[in-house]
Amino acid sequence: MNVEKVTPKSLESEKAAEYALTVCEEGLGKSGVKTKNLGGGSFGTAVGVTFGDGSEAVVKFLRADGMLEKETHDLQLLSENCGVRMPKVLYFRSADGSIPLDCYVMDKIEGSTLFMSFGKLLYSKSAKLAFADKVTDALHGIHECRSDKFGDTMNPQFSSWLECYEPFMDDVYLAAKQLSEDGQLSPEIVSAMSRARDKFSDIFSQPVYDACLIHGDLNVGNIMVGKGLRITGFIDPLNSMYADREYDLFQFNNLTGKRFFLCDTYLKKYGASEKAEQKLAFYALWNEVYCFIKAGTLIPFIMNPLVKNMNAVLGRGV
Repeated sequence: MNVEKVTPKSLESEKAAEYALTVCEEGLGKSGVKTKNLGGGSFGTAVGVTFGDGSEAVVKFLRADGMLEKETHDLQLLSENCGVRMPKVLYFRSADGSIPLDCYVMDKIEGSTLFMSFGKLLYSKSAKLAFADKVTDALHGIHECRSDKFGDTMNPQFSSWLECYEPFMDDVYLAAKQLSEDGQLSPEIVSAMSRARDKFSDIFSQPVYDACLIHGDLNVGNIMVGKGLRITGFIDPLNSMYADREYDLFQFNNLTGKRFFLCDTYLKKYGASEKAEQKLAFYALWNEVYCFIKAGTLIPFIMNPLVKNMNAVLGRGV
């Protein structure tokens, strides 16, 4: 993964809606009658399109170069290995003079994200555990897809997980130090990273033998639910790769994830490495700093608990 800041291309909401209608007409042969901005993250803008027959699709515009092939490839690969629905890519096109951003059309997953379904937090523990059982079963299905090499899904090339992850870890740490020296990143964050990095060889002393396919961003914001706690799908994979399967679990603890027992359920069902707690704390902090480096956005209610947890884990000894 490239550890450099990326400046997203601009896209006004009115233009996004206009382009979305054009893309659906071009790729699906269907005229949209209504559009809705669905957000999309730092480097994407998603637009929902409703057609005259009541059917719907989502057009995702990619606001950075080099994302189209990987995103469409990963959605297909994950769909083939996941026990719950994932968006199906219906059409894609590269940027040109008429639409200046790469984009693709996918079918719409019904429901709302678990994160925004606040009423689900009030469900009983037994209902949440049953839900966690289904989510983790589906994720484990993805993890059962293996490669003989670690690395990006498009070109896995590393013989070991540390050969893949350690250079990335070092790049993120060095970039974070520079940002801190420039006054853009809190010294407390870099201090926690420095202490954790000093323990890297201890935290990652247990070899990882299986190069497992991972979603890369399966948090409560990317789990779709319908009525009750019915799972309707997973969305928005990010940096999917063949990796340590525990590299896919720290997102379960972000935001309201702990309230649904997702990470604990996975580890109880499928086993945990000897130092899973330390690894998950490390992975989570490094990933959030990496996202800050790439996009320039720091979310305190996510970052601050990660720093606190890393310090607490280190305080208990490795």
